[in-house]
Amino acid sequence: MAAASLDPPVEAPAISRLTDSHGRVIHDLRVSITDRCNYKCVYCRTGENGAQYPELRIDEYLRLIELFVSLGITKVRLTGGEPLLRRGLLDLIRDLARLRTYDGRRPDIALTTNGHLLDSLAAPLKAAGLARVTVSMDAVDEPVFERITRVPGSFQSVLAGVRAARAAGLTPLKINCVLLRGFNDDQVEGFARFARDEDVIVRFIEFMPLEEGRLWSPEIVVTLKEIVNRIGRVLPLVPLPAHEASETARRYTFADGKGEIGIIAPVSQAFCGACSRVRLTSDGKIRTCLFSQIEHDLYGRMRAGAPNEELRAWIVDTIKGKEARHHIGESGFLKPSRSMVHIGG
Repeated sequence: MAAASLDPPVEAPAISRLTDSHGRVIHDLRVSITDRCNYKCVYCRTGENGAQYPELRIDEYLRLIELFVSLGITKVRLTGGEPLLRRGLLDLIRDLARLRTYDGRRPDIALTTNGHLLDSLAAPLKAAGLARVTVSMDAVDEPVFERITRVPGSFQSVLAGVRAARAAGLTPLKINCVLLRGFNDDQVEGFARFARDEDVIVRFIEFMPLEEGRLWSPEIVVTLKEIVNRIGRVLPLVPLPAHEASETARRYTFADGKGEIGIIAPVSQAFCGACSRVRLTSDGKIRTCLFSQIEHDLYGRMRAGAPNEELRAWIVDTIKGKEARHHIGESGFLKPSRSMVHIGG
């Protein structure tokens, strides 16, 4: 994809790594390329407000990502909204695959999707250079799934997408399930069996206060401890070691070694101390934490003509101000200025 005159190429990767003022190395960039979505999941779009923020051109996302890679980012995850809705996605992935990190390797490129369009796109995504895919899937029971998405026929579309992604080699294939008590927590045991039957990694995520409405409360959260105990009564679990210190999921396998479960517990067992992430919204704002109250307009500076050297220096200063932790459940906690779908999953 040819770059526009607005977007000169970024120079060779810098030697130093991005770090914040708490000593954490930042190597994981999540980039939302749209806040549009073809689902209306009730725990996410409780207000049904739809897209609220503009999208950049695909080549503009590329330039912004290049800046981060030149500063030591090694993992790039494309998110939304629903990223498979974006035209030019395959071109973006091809160009990202040509980048090289500080150690001469190409970035680890992954994508999070609801899976609805994945059946026909899995093989082209793999050919373009995508390494892995994570599918958001909040039930394995078809009626429950479609009650959540509010889209008829969505379950079979996602199931076909999961199987196509696995066949294309977009592995390890992860399935993310957000659990809400009294809503879909009856799916836990079914997902454990799904992990084994479909040869995927199922990851349960504690529900965070990131929805458009005011659905969240501590009582709705299904905690890591409860999930482990419930699965263990049906299929005994064995803990697995973390791949790296900044990994967000606690990993388990089944006693017979077949299959894997992960649990992401930001509410009951926060992992902020090892956080390695920074986020870029669909309109080009840096968010140093999911729960940030402040956004930093990187795209605005780029549009104003700031050279790459200046932009890199500004990114370094911005990351230095990354929050130490979130404050979910504490007195005075404020929800972030955007909901999850408008931040990037």
